[in-house]
Amino acid sequence: MDDELFRLKVLSEQMSFEPAEDHGLVGLPYLDKTENCPDAIFVHPAVLPNGQKIKLLKTLLSSACERDCFYCPFRAGRDFRRATFQPEELARLFVRLTQKGITEGVFLSSGVIGGGVRTQDKLLDAADILRRKLGFHGYIHLKVMPGSDHSQVERAMQLADRVSVNLEAPNSQRLAQLAPHKQYIDELLQPLRWMEEIRRTQPPNRGWNGHWPSSVTQFVAGGAGESDLELLSCTQYLFSKLGLKRTYYSRFNPIPDTPLENQVPTPPIREHRLYQASFLLRDYGFELEELPFDTNGLLPVLQDPKLAWAQNNLSGQPIEINIADRQMLLRIPGIGFKGAEAILQLRRQMRIRDLTALRKIGIPAAKAAPFLLLDGQRATFQPSLF
Repeated sequence: MDDELFRLKVLSEQMSFEPAEDHGLVGLPYLDKTENCPDAIFVHPAVLPNGQKIKLLKTLLSSACERDCFYCPFRAGRDFRRATFQPEELARLFVRLTQKGITEGVFLSSGVIGGGVRTQDKLLDAADILRRKLGFHGYIHLKVMPGSDHSQVERAMQLADRVSVNLEAPNSQRLAQLAPHKQYIDELLQPLRWMEEIRRTQPPNRGWNGHWPSSVTQFVAGGAGESDLELLSCTQYLFSKLGLKRTYYSRFNPIPDTPLENQVPTPPIREHRLYQASFLLRDYGFELEELPFDTNGLLPVLQDPKLAWAQNNLSGQPIEINIADRQMLLRIPGIGFKGAEAILQLRRQMRIRDLTALRKIGIPAAKAAPFLLLDGQRATFQPSLF
């Protein structure tokens, strides 16, 4: 058990670079201590697609890798301690940790050894053992390896609650600067296309628990000189054409003893703005052309993109709060889905004529006031000094 926990520490300690299911926009792992190995296991506070919070173990099956991606801590030839589990060995260890209350779900990936197909078979074996042999019915996020075939993608979707392929970059040209031996279309984008095809053409009861899993991807933000416009153009395509539920952004942070070790790290605020903009595309009805990019294709650093859009578009044409539909209400800064629904309910009872009514239902009135009309009149408010 001591050896297994030590190997799990080695395999999990660098997995914060995989932001899947992180709590909030930027998540940090915490250590779950055990009697035998007091700093053994990195467990992540995670939020599942349904909003449930769990303790998620993010780990590799093996940190040995034949790929030489320029940014990756696990790249071939890098001098660091590596570890490997056999599929059943890791599955049984995870179940024991779950029984102790240390973990509740697992995100399972791996370095590539012997090709993507062979590595994917091992990941599928681990997931199959968890489900069929050990009776684990909790959350599994299963990574699909570069170069996996169609049948493996389908099998992953029959075992997991979520599946993912890391695109890393928004297009082939940018990927070549991060991972020159990966094939963007054939190895990375194609499995995401298969996932959507399977969801669209096959009955959902063939998937795990009677439904097909959601699919997501991840980009390395700032690693290849790409613009926000490039990243979000790809994001919009993935949302609208391939049915992805979320795109994750992992800000580039140079790793020692890699070809990009001297490159400047990406500021955390850029990652934050990319998430905000992607939510506008996915949830708020915004089109890519509406986002406030500068001439270099970058989002504003000092403002969230929704506020920047509102200042450009609503300052001279504020929205009448008493007649705006849900989609227009969502474009007002400070109003999210709960706020829009609260406004619609309030309008059934009364006509909204002052900011006090909005404050009572939880709307940050000072933030919304510059962009709305109250019964035909601009709102009067005291601007914040801070």
